Amino acid sequence: MEPVDSIDYLADAEPAPGRLALVERLVNTVDHEHGREMLFSPERLREVLGLERSVRIGAADLRRALEVREALRSLALENNGGVADPRAADVLEEAAARGRLVIRFDAGTSRLEPAGHSVDGALADLVGIVHTAMADGTWSRLKACRREVCGWLFYDRSRNRSAVWCQMAVCGNRVKTKAYRERRPARTGRR
Repeated sequence: MEPVDSIDYLADAEPAPGRLALVERLVNTVDHEHGREMLFSPERLREVLGLERSVRIGAADLRRALEVREALRSLALENNGGVADPRAADVLEEAAARGRLVIRFDAGTSRLEPAGHSVDGALADLVGIVHTAMADGTWSRLKACRREVCGWLFYDRSRNRSAVWCQMAVCGNRVKTKAYRERRPARTGRR
């Protein structure tokens, strides 16, 4: 994959609401279709996760973050009629454990948060966001685009939760055009 500083694909798309935007931000750090990778170094991971300079980040942290990213994408694809990778749940459960995800109670409310401020803590925080979104019903609206080469996360704002592509003008049009061409009989000769 080609390292890039930013991916402008769908830069004008409205982010997912609340803290789900953090999950969307991490997962959308790769453009599979064009082979562009935004998380190409520990320093880039620091920027994306919003970690302080004092937090040490190594190659192993980057590998774990990439695994969590793809596990989250897999779960979001399941929200869009796909089949999740059977290992995705294990990857996310391990991330929650490594980051020591705990429940905090405050003024009649509770929230999940990591016990520490590290890469593992930031990844656990993302897992906690997904858990909370599953509990409140918003998770099912965060979907991975169905187009095989895309997988971009988007928040389905349609009333009936029927959106399947990150953007109709891009992926939706390409899928529909391909299907049309496959249905159309091949021309054998020209006149």
